[in-house]
Amino acid sequence: MKVFSTVTVQTLTLATGETISYLLEHRPRRTVGLKITADGLVVHAPKRIFEFQLNQILQEKSHWILNKLSQREANHVEKIQWIDGEHLLYLGNDIQLSISPNHRNKKPVFDENKLKITALQPQGLSPQNIPAKAGYSCVKPNIHTSFSRMIIQWYKQQAKLDFSRRLEILAAKIGVETPPLTLSNAQSRWGSCNSRGEVRLSWRLLQAPPHIINYVICHELAHLKQMNHSAKFYAVLESLFPNYKAAEKELKTLSPQLHRM
Repeated sequence: MKVFSTVTVQTLTLATGETISYLLEHRPRRTVGLKITADGLVVHAPKRIFEFQLNQILQEKSHWILNKLSQREANHVEKIQWIDGEHLLYLGNDIQLSISPNHRNKKPVFDENKLKITALQPQGLSPQNIPAKAGYSCVKPNIHTSFSRMIIQWYKQQAKLDFSRRLEILAAKIGVETPPLTLSNAQSRWGSCNSRGEVRLSWRLLQAPPHIINYVICHELAHLKQMNHSAKFYAVLESLFPNYKAAEKELKTLSPQLHRM
């Protein structure tokens, strides 16, 4: 038996001759699990498994792997560039980032579909030579970090206000007290509700159209009635949000865009 470390990068050569790199992680489990992430194929395997056994399983699943990797490539969206003129999403609308250098930072201002950022001018960079979008890569990285922090903080502040209002209205509709709200930075879950009745929502949802935000909130509120995904749970969800199936599909399609930020 070949001994693997806990997490290693491996390669798989398919019958077609194509080579795929993947991340192999050994866990205390009995079966091999496969998933496609933003970084590609991840394989979860039992701690003790022969190399030939693992390769055989992956070869048998090669069609599924290639299909999922192809879908991932098709859905790939470039990450946001924190530069003047970049396009962002806010409540489903396309807005534009407007960046102005200044001797000090000011609070972001949203006006006329523009998120206006006035930030500290980096040393050695004068207002006259602030590059346009196409040539902005020459600016020192720290300015990008500063802008991104300010923008994300603004999104989080708006998300807390927006989600709190929706949560209160929808909780009243289902006849429950407004649950405590916490913002989440999770990449894989848009929302959650624990046994203490606390709701967590990803701040990135603020980029989605209002009906999608409402759907996610309704999903979590339904858990206050049924802490499961049983038929009773979906009955509660449907009473709150009748078109939840369509919204769920729309959110999956929209997810790559929402994860740009």
